[in-house]
Amino acid sequence: MPTLEPEPIPALRCCLLSGGASQRMGQDKALLPHPAGGNWLEHTLQLLAELDAPITLLSRWPQHLAQAEALALPQLEAVTELPPWEGPLLALHRLMERHPDARLLLAPVDMPHLNAAALHTLLAAAAMAPQRIHLAHDGARSQPLLGVYPSQAPIHRALAEAVSSGERRLLRWLDGQPCNHVHLPAATIRNVNSPAEL
Repeated sequence: MPTLEPEPIPALRCCLLSGGASQRMGQDKALLPHPAGGNWLEHTLQLLAELDAPITLLSRWPQHLAQAEALALPQLEAVTELPPWEGPLLALHRLMERHPDARLLLAPVDMPHLNAAALHTLLAAAAMAPQRIHLAHDGARSQPLLGVYPSQAPIHRALAEAVSSGERRLLRWLDGQPCNHVHLPAATIRNVNSPAEL
């Protein structure tokens, strides 16, 4: 009898979100100096580049796009996020529209302690069930801005329907989606949003 070949896992694309207004920080978080050198934006892009996958930076800020292009990473595309700017759910929808039938590794620019080990753990878990969304979890709560989102149907279709109906809350949309949680060290995946959290 012929054996059934497993379905190929869709190609990975890294997607960095850097379009927030940094209101609680009081200054542009992406351009804050990073202890390892450069700024948060440059550090995260270099970290993602180690995964040997194409990268999309989505940002509404021209200085972010210019800095990204100055890194001259061959696998990087810097994309202007057009208005309306209504949060990460809409940004994710735009990324799925741009890159259908891919696995989107979504990451925020404000996780300065993110490291390669955490990314590899997340990707290894996602490879075991490639049709499901895999979200980072710090042991207390989900961190949905760090996750692997399959952009093929039906997830892509469900997201498009939610956005067209006016939904803008990422966590509320995720409640109805097939999700797995991947436990990662809390300090590694902590969002830093204010001067006190620095």
